Amino acid sequence: MGTKSRLVVALAAVAAALLGGVGAAVVLGAGAQRPTGEALVPPAIEGGPDGRLAVAGPWVMADDPSDVGERDGWPQGGFPGQLTTVPRVANAATVTGATGFANWRGGITWYRTTLTAPRTGSYALRFESVHHIATVWLDGRQIATHTGAYLPFEVSLRLRAGIEHRLVVRADYRYPTRQKRTGWHRTWFNYGGLNREVTLRPLAPVAIETPALRTRLSRGAAIVDVSASVRNRDSGGSRDLQARGSLTRAGRVIRFRFPPVHLGPGETRRVSTRVVVGSPALWQPGSPSLYTLRLATPDGGGWTQDVGLREIRREGRTLLLNGERLRLHGASIHEDAEGDGDGLTPGEMDRIVGELKAIGANATRAQHALDPALLERLDRAGILVWQEIGPVDAPGAWTSSTPELAHAARQRVRASVHQLQLHPSIIAWNLANEIAGNGHDPSQVAFVSDMARELHREDPGRLVAVDVWGSHPPKDPGEIYKNVDAVSLTNYIGWYQGADETRSQIASRLHDTVLGFTRLFPRKVTLVSEFGAEANAANPTAAPGGYGYQSWLLRRHIATYRALPQLSGMLVWNLRDFGVAPTFAGGSIKKLIPTISITRGLNTKGLYDYAGHPKPAARAVAHAFAKLGTGLQPQRRP
Repeated sequence: MGTKSRLVVALAAVAAALLGGVGAAVVLGAGAQRPTGEALVPPAIEGGPDGRLAVAGPWVMADDPSDVGERDGWPQGGFPGQLTTVPRVANAATVTGATGFANWRGGITWYRTTLTAPRTGSYALRFESVHHIATVWLDGRQIATHTGAYLPFEVSLRLRAGIEHRLVVRADYRYPTRQKRTGWHRTWFNYGGLNREVTLRPLAPVAIETPALRTRLSRGAAIVDVSASVRNRDSGGSRDLQARGSLTRAGRVIRFRFPPVHLGPGETRRVSTRVVVGSPALWQPGSPSLYTLRLATPDGGGWTQDVGLREIRREGRTLLLNGERLRLHGASIHEDAEGDGDGLTPGEMDRIVGELKAIGANATRAQHALDPALLERLDRAGILVWQEIGPVDAPGAWTSSTPELAHAARQRVRASVHQLQLHPSIIAWNLANEIAGNGHDPSQVAFVSDMARELHREDPGRLVAVDVWGSHPPKDPGEIYKNVDAVSLTNYIGWYQGADETRSQIASRLHDTVLGFTRLFPRKVTLVSEFGAEANAANPTAAPGGYGYQSWLLRRHIATYRALPQLSGMLVWNLRDFGVAPTFAGGSIKKLIPTISITRGLNTKGLYDYAGHPKPAARAVAHAFAKLGTGLQPQRRP
């Protein structure tokens, strides 16, 4: 037996032992085309239900440009293709030029592998994300369909011991303009396929689901409210049980129990308890202390995840973290890496966090629900996240206006909150991208109003926010802003507005615009969630589109925001260049600066280029942010 084969056997034995006899789901390869010595790997996402193993591969992947796979029997799992692992985006190799345009238009890609379970029993197969329409078969039988990226879905399976079960996935990511019309607008490239990890876990008779945690501080202690759903998977019998849990840090273990509960056949109930942690190690930028949360039931269901104890609240327009004034500074991110698209590897996630640290960021922002594996890194780094959830639309637009799409939009918010709510780094749920005025139509107003109220009930320990389109703010804020805690501005003065003006004119316009914005919302937390300019080597450095101009404009914005204490944050757009629709040619900047050179297929507003190399602006922003430190300031009391 070779070294690699011995490692696989050892890992399988360790996994079986860790699962306490429930039985590890041994993840094997891709049938006749698999190489020898397949590796069993732990999941990239460390926290979650106990007993998970990654279905990382090898897989076989094949494109289906004529959409004949179903006709030709591919759901049975016999199709040829190339060996790969997942995550694996099918069309990320090129995002520019004619090839980039063809890739952006999308296609159909099939994936297959085999699963072997050491014991006959029930398992949960979970997909963290498939873009865009996923269809899943097991042993030739369709078991699941799902629409939309960055949303997890899972299906229960019955696997027989010693049998190689054939798992097949079809990802259809054609028609990006049709996706846009149904609430799935992408402000980045139309990457398709299995773009996040796949896991398999054995199912216990009772499952723990959607745990949540809220912290409040009082007299030197942390008052921690812990809740979770417990589900009786037995459809034929009732159960009486009492779930238990613990918080552990540096050898200190704080144990607790939930109230006893009676569960009827197939019933799910929410349980909650309160834990008092004296002299807590708090989570915050500069000191991101973490506790390990463990939840368990007597019947084997369990959940393990690192969490942070921190209190987020506001006093009028003042944002407070652990009782101290907080001002955010950093850069927004897209999950996009050259050659891999949004199917990030662990190393690429580490580089994103490293780049945020290099510019001195205490915060970041994302327009889509981030991979939990990336959020775990941000948790450990002490970097706060302004997290958008729900539909993403073009500036001023709103497509989820029919009853069916409105329902789907609300379900997307709920799914993301349930998936991500244990992460201490997430400070706000942002419900809408670049609202124009007082909303696109009554259905958008209803969505924001309804979901803001729901989030305040279900997750009162975070802010609820919306973005305002900087060139179309409201003259008199209306109903859409009533129930949110925070309003952020996308501010492109010096780029889409005023790039043809003098620098003194830009500075004056910038100050007046932001001051006017804060006055519109005197009782809300306000921040600037986007500002920046494109930069590449094809333009003169001091001219719009050049590296020198980008650095100057970012410094000017940051200096303006620092001087306005009523503003609670500033987030550069963007940390790194990213792929976009090849039809994008810079937007309205071409009207202001007709001679500017724009790279089709890339948004080059990043502080780092698409390959991850720093532009001069990265150093300029790091120098400007250095004066802000962790962003925390002791709150002055009258």
